[in-house]
Amino acid sequence: MLKYNKLAAVAFATIVTFQAPVFAADAKDPVVAKVGDVEIHQSELDLAIANLDPQLGQLPDDQKKVAALSASVDVKLLSQKAAAEKLDQTPDFQAHMAYMRDRELHNAFFKAHVADAIKDDEVKARYDKEVAALPKQEEVHARHILVKTEDEAKAIIKELDAGKDFAALAKEKSTDPNKADGGDLGYFGHGRMVKEFEDAAFALPVGTYTKTPVKTDFGWHIIKVEDKRNAPPPPFDQVKDQVRQLVMRDKYLELLNKAKQDTKVVINDPALSKAYEDAQKQQDAAPADDAVAPADGAAAPDAQPQQ
Repeated sequence: MLKYNKLAAVAFATIVTFQAPVFAADAKDPVVAKVGDVEIHQSELDLAIANLDPQLGQLPDDQKKVAALSASVDVKLLSQKAAAEKLDQTPDFQAHMAYMRDRELHNAFFKAHVADAIKDDEVKARYDKEVAALPKQEEVHARHILVKTEDEAKAIIKELDAGKDFAALAKEKSTDPNKADGGDLGYFGHGRMVKEFEDAAFALPVGTYTKTPVKTDFGWHIIKVEDKRNAPPPPFDQVKDQVRQLVMRDKYLELLNKAKQDTKVVINDPALSKAYEDAQKQQDAAPADDAVAPADGAAAPDAQPQQ
């Protein structure tokens, strides 16, 4: 169990920087603590837990709850002191709160119109579109027998020519760790094997083996091709989160572009204005796998709005 002073030190680094809403005390949102006359409700504690520093993410729930409560109490203690000194009325504080309000409204709009608005059939449709656009990539299913010398390899080829089973010879004579599988390498595409091996494998017709040994840095190989195919696309369940990110990105950029059409943006500094325009052009031209992340990370796919 973490000692209190360690929890307090960590909590200090994770103090929540947003203004928690005021809730009526009821059974659904009980008071969990009081700091002077100020109540801390369960809903406030839940927000504090959700916004703890990532280093606390692996802690057991009870320890995270203590750290969040510690942070909340500290916030209440010093915020009351700050209010008493009228620090909430300073121009800097008011400007900061205005910025925080705008950012939280941005996050709320993103959640309502992007994150929560995406339907499963949209994600599946985007997956189908991406799969259809994938270039065909040939794969080969091969076995091999690896030996130390060319003479050994030539002797094995003679046995194959005499009708011996390739997998049985691999189990008997190969020095490769996969000999127990009959030298089976499964399917592989271009770039997965050393060049000499790859060139020989992809050049072989299905069902044939190399009639001359293939030399690589590993030794001498006899290669047999069992099958060739176009690489299948990744299963939908395996990539649906990444596809959802693409859908989210497109929805977000669509909302932004519509907002920019509805509202004129004027930047007074000419150099800054030019840099902004260039950045917007780059964002519009960014490919799907190089999308520009929305400001503050708030609209990044699967990200929680920042506090």
